[in-house]
Amino acid sequence: MTRTDGHLLDNRQTEAAEHFSAFAALFDPTTFRHLEALGVGSGWRCWEVGAGGPSVVSWLAKRVGPTGRVVATDTDTSRLARGARPPVEVRVHDLGAQDPPGEGFDLVHARLALVHVTDRQRALRSMAGSLRPGGRLLVEDVDPALQPLLCPDEYGPEQQLANRLRHSFRKLLADRGTDLPCGRTLPRLLREAGLTRVHADAYFPLASPACAALESATIRQIRDQLVTAGLATDQDIQRHLINVTSGTLDLTTPPMISAWGRKQ
Repeated sequence: MTRTDGHLLDNRQTEAAEHFSAFAALFDPTTFRHLEALGVGSGWRCWEVGAGGPSVVSWLAKRVGPTGRVVATDTDTSRLARGARPPVEVRVHDLGAQDPPGEGFDLVHARLALVHVTDRQRALRSMAGSLRPGGRLLVEDVDPALQPLLCPDEYGPEQQLANRLRHSFRKLLADRGTDLPCGRTLPRLLREAGLTRVHADAYFPLASPACAALESATIRQIRDQLVTAGLATDQDIQRHLINVTSGTLDLTTPPMISAWGRKQ
């Protein structure tokens, strides 16, 4: 999830729209599949946590209809507020510092919302506590340690450069104190938050055009930081961007782990 409050990826950059679009292309189908399986329908009251872009919010609004409600929150709501209309209500909200924007929700969904939250257990308890009895919580987060490479098939110098730059990106995040998501912990954390019927699965895209689009937008967003930190040269980055555009790299992302459960 990109931010404007001093974090590495800034929603105000020109590449941000490309980033959101590629991310949605990669992961929206999996998110929508899970939401459908949870039964989201007419009249539901939903909280979309750390929404970022409008794609999931728009999907939820269509499903709940005029009798439902979708509360969409983030620390930066600039991309949500444009054209928002009932049943969508947009609010500025900090998951790590503020109480939920209501209670009695039928569904709470968070995708990459925990990355900048120091106390994830508290945040999950907060989200779970905002559900009505029988309400569902769906949390989705990546797990970079499970698959740290950009090019799993590292057979040549182009792939080696791609993986070196991916490592450098994560070093920038670590140097800023960002605790990279660890999606494998989500099932346990949901159970510890008091949820039942907890299940999880993972989605791992490979060689999708959207992977290349996401990588291109991300690298262009962090180009100056990589160079300033001495982690890459302008020549490295330009060569990598040309390689990405060529379509010859089989790029991937960390696996996206989706975990869901129900409030008793």
